[in-house]
Amino acid sequence: MKDVNEINYEDLMINQSKFDFRNEAKYAYKTPPGLNEKVIREISEAKNEPKWMLEHRLQAFKIFENYHEPHFGVDIRKLDLSKIVAYMKPDAKKSNSWEDVPEEIKDTFEKLGIPEAERKALAGVGAQYDSEVVYQHIQKELNDLGIVFLDMETAVKEYPDLVKEYFMKLVPSHNHRYAALHGALWSGGSFLYVPKGVKVPLPLQAYFRMNNPGMSQLEHTLIIADEGSEVEFIEGCSAPFYNVTNLHAGMVEIYVKKGAKMKYSTIQNWSKNTYNLNTKRAIVDEDGSMEWVSGSLGSFKTMLYPMTILRGKGAKNSSVTLTYAGPNQHLDTGSKVFHLAPYTSSIVNARSISIGGGWAFYRGWVKIGENAKGAKSSVECNALMLDNKSKSDTVPLIEVFTDDADVGHEAKIGRISEEQIYYLMSRGLSEIDAKNMIVRGFIEPLVKELPLEYALELNKLINLEVESSIG
Repeated sequence: MKDVNEINYEDLMINQSKFDFRNEAKYAYKTPPGLNEKVIREISEAKNEPKWMLEHRLQAFKIFENYHEPHFGVDIRKLDLSKIVAYMKPDAKKSNSWEDVPEEIKDTFEKLGIPEAERKALAGVGAQYDSEVVYQHIQKELNDLGIVFLDMETAVKEYPDLVKEYFMKLVPSHNHRYAALHGALWSGGSFLYVPKGVKVPLPLQAYFRMNNPGMSQLEHTLIIADEGSEVEFIEGCSAPFYNVTNLHAGMVEIYVKKGAKMKYSTIQNWSKNTYNLNTKRAIVDEDGSMEWVSGSLGSFKTMLYPMTILRGKGAKNSSVTLTYAGPNQHLDTGSKVFHLAPYTSSIVNARSISIGGGWAFYRGWVKIGENAKGAKSSVECNALMLDNKSKSDTVPLIEVFTDDADVGHEAKIGRISEEQIYYLMSRGLSEIDAKNMIVRGFIEPLVKELPLEYALELNKLINLEVESSIG
């Protein structure tokens, strides 16, 4: 039997060939590299935005200029924003029919399996290509129920009062440097409103594709699940690999009203030249439920810590996450939960795999406020290292400000051991099948939460991950 340190790493790398293709698309407009007020005004003008949104952008830019870099997380000193193209508008009109999408762009999404997934198992899809959504569709019967599913630009114009009430209120520009950058440059993304008591029967999906070197993608997703509603939203993303830096600094804001249920699943598969500095946050009212399912697989550097604020009595949160860090990757991820009301509860199940010198870092924060009497929280962090070159860290911060709370934490970091492999091989498995079983068992909590029967594209990605990781 081979020593685990003699693993052929070439066999264990993720097969990116399915996602690492490039299509030549035409562009109606793009800004020059760099960031300044002129670029921001050009973006706003290109979108024909109302004055209040331009003012929001400019105010965010002022905050950005005076903000320092984060003093924790990944090393972003090589991220040169003066070389980043902030906005690229494809030469395509937004459409609700795949037939109207330009062939070269449609071909991209067909290779990724998005139209097929929509036909078989989704209630609607928004597809973004570089800086703009090119396809947005929802089933007619859902429109008739009052569900609103639009690209953000259209929502700004058609639902200005609703957007003004919620847009970047949960994550304001002064929250951190890349929230301010997002506020200045955001483009694309989805707006979803689910009326009171409406239960969306199938998941909705947003897919984001970066196609060009040296560009940024800063989509904004705003979801409002009104009282008693239920909805599931799936987010996928990918990009081909380039030798220059790309930047993703998207933002997700979710409002879960009284008694509503929201499930947000993400498979992040940016290429290994991408800095992924994303922000996601949800706030949950009385008896509401927020569920995060997150797989962070791609990117060069990632900082991502989905946060839930439980502000209503009996509100709940669940976070199931998997982070995979391969060669040259440093993924700094985690979960944050703030309990601010009585009888709130949260579960965090974070898992990571590191291989080939990759670095997976869990950074979590659970806070039980003084008003959160009877609160319960369980945090479990498990890290699996597949060789001696890789690193894994867990830094869970837990703060409890009431005596009436039940909080638990468990963390495990380890490698695939020879004893485990030997035991399984003694039961008749080959060495590779034994490793296969261990890795699959390790990621099982995430996989079982994914809507396998619906989101075919996301499932294929997970399968690629597993199959490639075992050689």
